[in-house]
Amino acid sequence: MQNKVFQLLVDNNSGVLSRISGLFSRRGYNIESITAGVTADPRFTRITIVTSGDDEILDQIEKQVSKLVDIRDIHELKPEESVYRELALVKVRASAEQRQSVISVADIFRGNIIDVAPESLIIEITGNSSKIDAFLKLLEGYEILELARTGIAGLGRGMDNVLYLDD
Repeated sequence: MQNKVFQLLVDNNSGVLSRISGLFSRRGYNIESITAGVTADPRFTRITIVTSGDDEILDQIEKQVSKLVDIRDIHELKPEESVYRELALVKVRASAEQRQSVISVADIFRGNIIDVAPESLIIEITGNSSKIDAFLKLLEGYEILELARTGIAGLGRGMDNVLYLDD
């Protein structure tokens, strides 16, 4: 089993995300993460899907998704040719005595403290998935009250995968 990151460019129509996730569900394919957002052109949405399977399954996923209505483009974002980022918001229980040590860990990872309450902190951290995993591992000595991760968003490096749509 291996992971693959697919980037889709789709028409910004209602139900497109539902049709994509429905295909995965019907076929028994796994979605590790999925992110979606409008592009610079509001007619289109960029969707990044991280999925897993063997080579045959991953090829099938790409072929099946490309056949769906509203799909303009699908291609793999290879790690060596792409930039991936993920956002995590982490709420950590931190008393007044613990607060500075939690802030120090966040600073090492270039995290931002975005909320301070009497008993907790919320830290915002962005980076690749392994950076976020390493940050969370260092917080194991503290109580993580809540955690929200966006999943991977990515773009190909350079101009090779830029797609211009005229319609």
